[in-house]
Amino acid sequence: MPGWLPRAMLLALVFYGCFQLGSWAFYQLIGLLTNIVIAFFLALAVEPAVGRMADRGMRRGLATFLVFLAVLIAGVGFVVLLGSMLAGQIATMIEDFPKYLDSVINWSNQTFDTELSRVGVQDSLLHSDWLQKYVQNSATGVLDISTTVLGGLFRLLTIFLFSFYFAADGPRLRRALCSVLPPARQAEVLRAWEIAVDKTGGYLYSRGLMALVSGVAHYVLLVFLDVPYAPALAVWVGLVSQFIPTIGTYLAGALPMLIAFTVDPWYAVWVLAFVVIYQQFENYMLQPKLTARTVDIHPAVAFGSVIAGTALMGAVGALVAIPAVATLQAFLGAYVKRYDVTDDPRVTGGHRWRRGEPVLSRVLSGMRRRGSAGEGGHRDETGGDGTAGDGAPSGA
Repeated sequence: MPGWLPRAMLLALVFYGCFQLGSWAFYQLIGLLTNIVIAFFLALAVEPAVGRMADRGMRRGLATFLVFLAVLIAGVGFVVLLGSMLAGQIATMIEDFPKYLDSVINWSNQTFDTELSRVGVQDSLLHSDWLQKYVQNSATGVLDISTTVLGGLFRLLTIFLFSFYFAADGPRLRRALCSVLPPARQAEVLRAWEIAVDKTGGYLYSRGLMALVSGVAHYVLLVFLDVPYAPALAVWVGLVSQFIPTIGTYLAGALPMLIAFTVDPWYAVWVLAFVVIYQQFENYMLQPKLTARTVDIHPAVAFGSVIAGTALMGAVGALVAIPAVATLQAFLGAYVKRYDVTDDPRVTGGHRWRRGEPVLSRVLSGMRRRGSAGEGGHRDETGGDGTAGDGAPSGA
């Protein structure tokens, strides 16, 4: 056995063990790493506001606290509005449930000649086996729901703490990062950081402005149709349609349609038509103007980045995919050298042939051009007049 083989086998086993240990640690810490990524992008989003307040003489920690307090108040207000709307709607449905049950029983008796009564239906429902099993499963699922809610609150607190530290200690964090890099790399890192702050803040700014416009437009429609809970529904439509990529529009429009359907079924149709029309207005007129200077990326690239982010990190990846891709695009655009493109119809969108010219004529004209080019080349080689290049006859 060669002397190096035992050492090679030992090194291979050590590397394999380190790889397995690293994989185990990564999967154990994937939740914490995801929270850190969310906190980092949230800190980048509030960095412009914190920086302006700090430039005016306010302590950076106090400025960060005020910004996060405003964000927390806005989030709690949204949850309270949405919760009050759902609670009121559920209470109304419970109060009107006997009327719905009476109408269903009357329709069944008239249609199928049955002799059902509300008391009999209620007794059969209360003593049914599936209802008892449902109550038992719900009682056992309360603990799971409580655990999920507590876990979500703990995760939210973790994200806020990390983002607060990232935003409050931003200069110190950048100084610590640059201290381990050579001076030439420090400028690039600071430039990348500045681009990330601009793109993330611009993304949230443009989305917030579009959410405001969308909420006001839907609020006017809901008030005109006399749909209840119009303010809460408008806030729901504005935020969900803008901050949940790809499917946010459909989720946002489903709830107003459902509430409008309880008032009048035709109102739900009107809400659906307005949602579709407004979405076209937003996609082709409002969004290009608002995102031209903030997150100017192609719609296909944005859609692909959302799909890739969802595949990698789930809902979190869908939220941070667009600002991350915009940051990468801006960073590459600052360092990738570009050249002037030649004026060719194939890159300007034009056509080399005349419009309306048949395909056969195009092919024949191309063949004639190639034939004439070949004859011209032959004439050039022979002097053009049947003589050799030195003036002597070709037959000489």
